[in-house]
Amino acid sequence: MTNKTLIALAIAALPMWANAHNLTIGSKTPNVDVTSYGEILVQDNDTVYQQWNSDAMLGKVRVIQAIAGRSNSKEMNAPLMAAITSSQFPPANYQTTTIINQDDSIWGTGSFVKSSAQDSKTDFPWSSMVLDENGVVAASWDLKAESSAIIVQDKQGKVLFVKEGVLTADEIQQVLNLIAQNL
Repeated sequence: MTNKTLIALAIAALPMWANAHNLTIGSKTPNVDVTSYGEILVQDNDTVYQQWNSDAMLGKVRVIQAIAGRSNSKEMNAPLMAAITSSQFPPANYQTTTIINQDDSIWGTGSFVKSSAQDSKTDFPWSSMVLDENGVVAASWDLKAESSAIIVQDKQGKVLFVKEGVLTADEIQQVLNLIAQNL
């Protein structure tokens, strides 16, 4: 094969790499249970865990931020999170759920990822946070490693938007519009 042929094949494969997930616009996210750690709750000024199932996200419009347990993954879509916070969507109809894949952390930092997640929950007790010790959500949804996925779903759990990696300014606006239209 020539170099031109190899380059053409690589470019043709880019859409497959860009959309490695198995989430489909108009369909529900695949149902998944997180039994190792799970949803982080605050009880009596302490953080505790309870098993979590993705059906717990039904009933509200959601932005799901599924991130690797790495600080650079969290930072990828910080501008979206800031825009959502400043939009002040009504909590009765909207919530962000952050799912942290502790299995996708730098070797030796798992306890730091866990304590950081607990600190975030203590600082923002109204937030929905899930610590996924074994990466079952990322595996079930076929998410990229070392990344950040943003999924918007309606109150029935239907996927309205999905992208892995950094959102552009136009995509951030699209996410904000989808939230507002589906409240």
